[in-house]
This record gives sequence, C-alpha cells and structure tokens, in this order.
Amino acid sequence: MTAPTAEERKNCWGARDKYWQCLDQTDEDFSLCQKSRILFEGSCPQQWIKYFDKRRDYLKYKAKIQSVEYQPQESTDKL
Repeated sequence: MTAPTAEERKNCWGARDKYWQCLDQTDEDFSLCQKSRILFEGSCPQQWIKYFDKRRDYLKYKAKIQSVEYQPQESTDKL
C-alpha cells in the first residue's frame, strides 16, 4: 500500500465526516446512509475504514460513559 496523497487523505476524511454526520442525523440508521457509506469506502484505504469504524464506536462508548446514561453494574463478588 502506498501512502495516500494529501488530496486523497482530504477526500477520505471528508467522506468519513459526511458519513458520520449522516449517522448522527438519522440516529444511526445505516440504511439511510448507504450512499455516504459507499462514498466513504471508495475514498479511503480499507485499513483506514476499519480504524475509523472502531474509532466511532469508541467515541460513542466514551461519550456514553461520560454522560449520566452510564450506570456501572454492581459487582456480583460480595465477600
């Protein structure tokens, strides 16, 4: 794999941002964001797509933990 040019990186990040924006606006409805996903996959190297998908999941998880929505489970180990 050759390193992407500055223009290719810019296109990839722009496609990623549009896809993520679509997901945010449609409450994670993947079927409504298919066109954005196809553009994202066509603009980025496969390794980057995997990284960005994992990154989005991590960022959502982190936001959930930092919000009041997250309630840690009680420990079942009571001594």
